[in-house]
Amino acid sequence: MSQHKHLIRLQGAVQHYDWGGFDYIPRLIRKDNPAHQPFAELWMGAHSLAPALVQTNGAQQPLDQFIAQSPTEILGASVAAAFQNRLPYLFKILDVHKMLSIQAHPSKAQAKAGFRRENEQGIPLDAPHRTYRDDNHKPEIMVALTDFWLLHGFKTLPDIQKAIAEVSEFQPLQAIANQNNTFELYRYIMEMPQTDINAMLAPLQQRLAPTQALKASPDYWVKQAFEDHPPREGHYDRGIFSIYFFNLLHLQPGQGIFQGAGIPHAYLEGVNVELMANSDNVFRGGLTNKHIDVPELLKSLIFEPVTPQILAGEALSDTEWVYRSPAPDFELRKIKLASNQKHHCTEAEAPHTLMVLEGEVQTNVGQTYARGDVFFAPAGCAYTLHAPTGGSTLFKSTVPQR
Repeated sequence: MSQHKHLIRLQGAVQHYDWGGFDYIPRLIRKDNPAHQPFAELWMGAHSLAPALVQTNGAQQPLDQFIAQSPTEILGASVAAAFQNRLPYLFKILDVHKMLSIQAHPSKAQAKAGFRRENEQGIPLDAPHRTYRDDNHKPEIMVALTDFWLLHGFKTLPDIQKAIAEVSEFQPLQAIANQNNTFELYRYIMEMPQTDINAMLAPLQQRLAPTQALKASPDYWVKQAFEDHPPREGHYDRGIFSIYFFNLLHLQPGQGIFQGAGIPHAYLEGVNVELMANSDNVFRGGLTNKHIDVPELLKSLIFEPVTPQILAGEALSDTEWVYRSPAPDFELRKIKLASNQKHHCTEAEAPHTLMVLEGEVQTNVGQTYARGDVFFAPAGCAYTLHAPTGGSTLFKSTVPQR
């Protein structure tokens, strides 16, 4: 047997973004948080910005370097050839305590062109004003681990017009809204002078401050946005308008959604497992302290109305479910085991990464993985998982074989 055809323990990389929660991820990975830092994301991939660490022979090595030593053997011949010897997915846990930015992601062609352009302009990869961090697209799929609230895609134009009509402070937008063009309306708002933004949002904040809206209402999240993103130097954040224009979704634990290139979205609250192409390319349109690139955002967005497609998972067996998407880079699966139940994985052509979310599992070669543990299976690795006491739940990221 090859030296790489066995399960390998990983240590994920924590990202301490200011929107993150303080308890879920530290408890998950059994790490104290005495400084009360925000633990926003746990990255379990091979992205060069924050690769997971491979635990082998008592030593640690970044996963991207580990793969680079034997890419064909670790990734499998087809994956290595299709994705330039790189692990094509980035697997994450997110804990959203404060709403994330209004954002979208580029297509593959946009990413290649934008990355080349910014390189030619001499913009450093870690520059705060850089938009393209790599040359890859970033489709993504997520499954809620708790009640999860998010914005996803534009509403229908009549629904957007209705929202504008119902918000008294937005009456100056009525004329442009009545032109029946979502792109022109959104561009108008994103390019509107700051004085006009302030003139609408300042009285809106004052009106909503004493109210107690339900989470199913955009007013609740607008009020939250005013608290999380107060005016800086008297400038209100124009990203607040998007909360009224996008679909507001409430996912139950176990439900998921896919977000392709150009779909505007924002995570509002909750914990999820997320799987995406191995990229960090984001266009932001507000509700953030990070770089906002309105021209690129407007060029990339899909302005047609989106009917959200909620994913429940499709059963592959009595222990495994798949959340399907059109992305060629990744596939997200869930494994659930009752006490003493077994899950068998034959020699898969692609690698995969697993995380234990509930309970613990034992492998056929005597390894034990508990809640919060992450492990990597190179291509060609066959194994059996067994839940020795009580039930276990795992999420698995892999590459679809089509």
